[in-house]
Amino acid sequence: MAHSIPNKALVLVADGGKAILFRNTGHGGDVTLHEERRLTLSDFSNDGPSGSQGTEASPGDTDEATFGKKLAQTLQTMKAANGYEDLVIVADPQTLGELRKVMHKTVEASVVHTLAKDLTNHAGAEIAAALVK
Repeated sequence: MAHSIPNKALVLVADGGKAILFRNTGHGGDVTLHEERRLTLSDFSNDGPSGSQGTEASPGDTDEATFGKKLAQTLQTMKAANGYEDLVIVADPQTLGELRKVMHKTVEASVVHTLAKDLTNHAGAEIAAALVK
């Protein structure tokens, strides 16, 4: 099923430790992604993970939860500053789940499409092709 990604939509491509923000500059159903920004956990001050992690959580799990929380906060800040109207999220299933747990309602309302795949190591053209499948 083909998906229509609006022009100027913000496209977040993330895994548990890094994220790339793209902007769609395509028109009329075309998806053309231009990279705007890259984020890693080290880009954020560390004030702990999202919610309680339990004693069985590994340091990696805690880092992923922290990154998801910080990423959600970044999306909320951008939304409040009118940084985007439409949001597309491409993330591995675990990161997508972490984001959904902590995503603000205004950000959630902006989501026009999600794709549960890890495409952080792919070129923009490959990500665009995956979005229109």
